Order: sequence, then C-alpha cells, then structure tokens
Amino acid sequence: MKRLSDVKRIGYGAMRLSGPHIFGPPADPAEAARVLERAIELGVDHIDTSDYYGPYVTNDLIRETLHPYPSELVLVTKVGARRDDTGAWLPAFSPDEIRQAVHDNLGRLAVERLGAVNLRKMDGHEGSMAEQWTVLADLRSQGLIGDLGLSNVDASEVEELQQIAPVACVQNEYNLAQRRDDAFIDSLNEQGIFYVPFFPLGGFSPLQESTVDQVAAKHGATPMQVALAWLLQRSPNILLIPGTSSVAHLEENMAADRLSLDDEDLHVLDTIGS
Repeated sequence: MKRLSDVKRIGYGAMRLSGPHIFGPPADPAEAARVLERAIELGVDHIDTSDYYGPYVTNDLIRETLHPYPSELVLVTKVGARRDDTGAWLPAFSPDEIRQAVHDNLGRLAVERLGAVNLRKMDGHEGSMAEQWTVLADLRSQGLIGDLGLSNVDASEVEELQQIAPVACVQNEYNLAQRRDDAFIDSLNEQGIFYVPFFPLGGFSPLQESTVDQVAAKHGATPMQVALAWLLQRSPNILLIPGTSSVAHLEENMAADRLSLDDEDLHVLDTIGS
C-alpha cells in the first residue's frame, strides 16, 4: 500500500465538502460527489479528511462516492477533536478517545488501514502528547495506520515524539502571508519530514492581494495558482491539500503544479511574507 512518501505533491483536502463552518451537510451533495470523482480523474492520490468534518459528513461522502477505493489512493485523517450539537470544536484528546477515533475513522471510511493519521493539538493544550502518540504508535504497529503525523505543533514537540514513533508529516498554518514556520519547514526538510500547510490560500491584505494579482497576470494564471505554485517551490517537502467544493476550482488548483515562478516572481512574492 502506498505511503505518504509515494504520493504526488498536490492532493485534496475534503474539509469544505461539509456545510458552512465545516458543520452539517453540503448545500449541493451531488456537486460534492462530482468533486471527489473529478479529483480521482485528475490523478489525486491522497485525500485529507476527518470524522470531525461535519461531523462525519466528509467521511460518509468519501465512502459513498469512492468506495471501493482506487488502489493508489492514500486516505489521511485527523484525530484529537470532536464537535458538539451546535458545531463547537471541542478536544477529544484522552488516550481512549484517540484510540476510538481511529477505529471510528476506519469504520466510517470502510477501510482496514488508514494511510496516515494526524494527531491535532487543540489550541490551549498544554503538556506532553506522549500518551496520545503512544496510542497511535501502538495502532500503527497493529497495521491499522501507515504513517503518523502531527498538526498545530512546534519543533520541540516533534523532537519529543520522534523518540516514540517516526513523525512522517506536520500540518500547520502556512501560506504566502503567514510564514512563521519558515525555519521549521527547513528543519523538517532536513529530517525527511513532510510539511502540509493548512489555509494555503489564506489571509491576504488588499496590498498583498495586489502583489499576487501582479504575478498572476504575468503568467496568465489565477492568484490561487500563484499561491500554490509558490508553496511547491518553497521547499521540496511541502505537500498541498487545497480544499474546495467546486469542480472548477479543483481543476484550477490541480493545474498549479504546471506554473513555474521565476526569480523575479519569487522576489516580489517574498515581500508579502511575515
């Protein structure tokens, strides 16, 4: 079975297949299904999802639309949180909750093994995550998980948990406008650990948007394609999982790997970074 080290650099993030605020069903279930089908047609070989998107909405859609899955497809999920009846995000971080979440994702996606599982640290969590990571390491040793990853973490946490089980990837917020993880990305690259930015298209001011628009116009591309292409050129360990509920936007995102930014473009875009 494929591992993260074997996947293409642009995958698909399924979060936005659920309703507003990542809660409830999609406004157009048929279009959501078409997005998943088109992703596979375009060669997507890894999909990022979680039981807490919806909750359960995206995993149900993935199973209903794509099962039985293509042999090359790697399904990546996250654990560590849950949703209440109002849509609030709550921690589900005890070792028992982590173990149950993995089994729930296995069942809902109808697979015997998850390609990767990311342990998501909720904002405000303090202290070691060694207990939770040990649970995932045990499930991995049982053959239920391929690779293990972390989300919303720093370098010291990666260093600690690497002593228990290998960290295959880190998912943190990072984009052209928010670059606090610059040094972290370089360090992870040296260690052979993938970095998967969430909100890869987020947070531009009007001035920053005009800078991206300038580069996009030069290449006959869209600003989103420029932002994604910049990430691909930023470091070879970056994997992308841009999400969308639109087939047209999906096709646009997937074309970003054909856009090559030159030194002048990179210099202009670097003025955006914080």
